[in-house]
Amino acid sequence: MESLSLFELNALVKRSLSQCLPDEYWVQAELSDVRSNSTGHCYLEFIQKDPRSNNLVAKARGTIWATIYRILRPYFEEATGQVFTSGIKVLVKVSVEFHELYGYSLTVHDIDPTYTLGDMARRRREILKQLEEEGVLTLNKELDMPLLPQRIAVISSPTAAGYGDFCHQLQSNSFGFYFYTELFPALMQGNQVEDSVLQALDKIHARIDEFDVVVIIRGGGATSDLSGFDTYLLAASCAQFPLPVITGIGHERDDTVLDSVAHTRVKTPTAAAEYLVARMSDAAAQLLHWAEQLRDVALNRMEEEKQRLMYLQRRIPSAVVSRLSAAKMQLLTARKDMHRAVQVLLTAQKHRLELVAQRVEGASPERLLQRGYSLTLKEGKVVTDATSLREGDRLTTRLAKGEVDSIISKVNS
Repeated sequence: MESLSLFELNALVKRSLSQCLPDEYWVQAELSDVRSNSTGHCYLEFIQKDPRSNNLVAKARGTIWATIYRILRPYFEEATGQVFTSGIKVLVKVSVEFHELYGYSLTVHDIDPTYTLGDMARRRREILKQLEEEGVLTLNKELDMPLLPQRIAVISSPTAAGYGDFCHQLQSNSFGFYFYTELFPALMQGNQVEDSVLQALDKIHARIDEFDVVVIIRGGGATSDLSGFDTYLLAASCAQFPLPVITGIGHERDDTVLDSVAHTRVKTPTAAAEYLVARMSDAAAQLLHWAEQLRDVALNRMEEEKQRLMYLQRRIPSAVVSRLSAAKMQLLTARKDMHRAVQVLLTAQKHRLELVAQRVEGASPERLLQRGYSLTLKEGKVVTDATSLREGDRLTTRLAKGEVDSIISKVNS
């Protein structure tokens, strides 16, 4: 019985594959386990998952030789803004290889970035659709931007050139506006962008009353590091953040998901600073406009009051004459009334005095004497008590006509 060694069998497989699949083929797959070594070669796996169960249905080892990888990687990342890493879907041109020792693999010769861009755009659309269905897509955009956004929470890498440009642009603004900025450091590239920015947002939220706006900026990094801003969790957090979020993550291509949910999107950190300065300038212009309006209103009111005072001044002489005439008439009337009242009072008092005089006259000693009464006087004083008299006292008795002197000889008590 004739047999083959394993090497011979693998060599036969290699020749068969080479004869059956001699060409290069465009293959759609997802990247997995992407890694490069010191020689510049890239080794990876291509996988395919069932869209319903997400289970693997196919897998193949892949190789991108250094001469190709040095050209293909920057070309892909520049075109897509996406890091050439695990988890992305690609359309690659490959040739089928079989090695007696290493087995079946695919060698990559070219890549089509438009396929990956389409897949990235699809994922962005899916995230935005999910946010819309959840009712949070436009929440941050609906917040009112403060008229004076002076207290700024900045999420950025502390060493990023864009952060320095942003602060310099604010501090050196030509209007002399004051801005307070506080940095909340975060990684703005790589696989940790999402977690890092979310942690910074949590720290800001804990001090929410200390800030007016949040600015997320990035500058100086490769456009291939922007994939971290296309995640659902980061977009949902920013969309629902209670302060307006301004993004300036330094790219010219289509907006990231984060840009789509932010209150305001600008291209660069410098543009973010310019936006804030312009916002302050608009508020200052509005205040100046209101001040001018207030001044005009005040001047108009002063002119109106001046005219009113002049009108009143012209009316003063006639008003004084009229008032004096009225007062004179009031005095005349009051005088007549007073005279009449005095006459009435005098008449009443005269009548009263007459009555009193009649009573006094009726009670006078002379009238009593005329009626037959007499007055007995002792030493000029009327005697009313006989016990006060003594024998030998000299008395004078006054009658209606004349007086009689007598001396007491005996006192009967």
